[in-house]
Amino acid sequence: MIIGIPKEIKKNEYRVACNPDGVKEITSKGHTVLVERGAGIGSGYSDEDYINSGAILKDTPREVYEEAELIYKVKEIFPQEFQYLREDHIVFTYIHSNAYAEQTDALLEKKVTGIAYEDVDDKDGEFPLLKPMSIIAGKGGFLAALHFMQRVHGGNGILLSRIDGVRTPEITIIGAGNSGVAAAELAAALGNKVTILDINIDKLEKARKELPSNVELLISNRANLETCLKRTDVLINCILWPKWRKDHLVDRDMLKMMKPGAMIVDVACDDEGAIQTTHSTSHDDPVYEVDGVTHYCVDNIPSAFSQTATTTLCNVTVPYVLKIAEKGVKQALIDDKYLRRGLTTYKGLLTLEETGRKQNRPWVTPEKALGME
Repeated sequence: MIIGIPKEIKKNEYRVACNPDGVKEITSKGHTVLVERGAGIGSGYSDEDYINSGAILKDTPREVYEEAELIYKVKEIFPQEFQYLREDHIVFTYIHSNAYAEQTDALLEKKVTGIAYEDVDDKDGEFPLLKPMSIIAGKGGFLAALHFMQRVHGGNGILLSRIDGVRTPEITIIGAGNSGVAAAELAAALGNKVTILDINIDKLEKARKELPSNVELLISNRANLETCLKRTDVLINCILWPKWRKDHLVDRDMLKMMKPGAMIVDVACDDEGAIQTTHSTSHDDPVYEVDGVTHYCVDNIPSAFSQTATTTLCNVTVPYVLKIAEKGVKQALIDDKYLRRGLTTYKGLLTLEETGRKQNRPWVTPEKALGME
């Protein structure tokens, strides 16, 4: 199979779908990999690195799309890329179709087979292609708090670490998933008083086994949340909020409970989601203030750690790329029910229920689309 890796065009996106080691693994199996010139620069990989790994360089994205059968990316397909799509394309990337109706239109119109990283799961109900980015986002979110709490960066000058003779800072994390536990790991390692809130007792018990004793684990309810808001220096939100909900876990009135100069880091970056006052920001303009509370809501934290993020993403996606390349996409989807759950569009059919419901579109199950039922 011919696999194409175009350069990412989203602003501040420095990752690339596959590093040279991953390319070498794919080409060693007899497949062809096309890489757009400069695609790896943001992650520290030169064009020569890719040539030495067996890739063929292409000068333009058009060339990559025209010659490749499988388009291997990091971010969604952008409008300027729609013109390159064709019916026999397989797109394997973070698609987030429910958030990008125009992209969904293009994938359906061109009858592209779209497989979304974020919806592929495993036997444990985890999301293996989302997990590495969630971990980096959680750690990066805490590091952002460490940075923007500094007076020289507009904060109130609190060092988020235990220092003798000084009150120990308090960090509250909403969500005991991959992002939340990752953020707690760094925050606790610096000696902060850390509290994780979650509605799932099993997740809290799992987190307890992974984290040190200076992490408090509480059921997420109104009373516990309000107690934490009053005492915390940094609130880190790590839960995705259902897009159909109109209420909020932390509304604007609740900001009044927080200390002046406190900070909210929204790793999930749902606009007016779990935190009513959050909206997505960029690495160019990452923070803003609402009622005396600093908000950091960068929607692409892993890109700041592009080489690490690229490597971890490559590690988990290459086995699926090889499965698709070796079996053909239809057979790979039929054989692997976990990969099949990532199927978003197929031959002009929408196969993701969430997108169908949100965008009021007709949809079918992946099994029906593939002729399995």
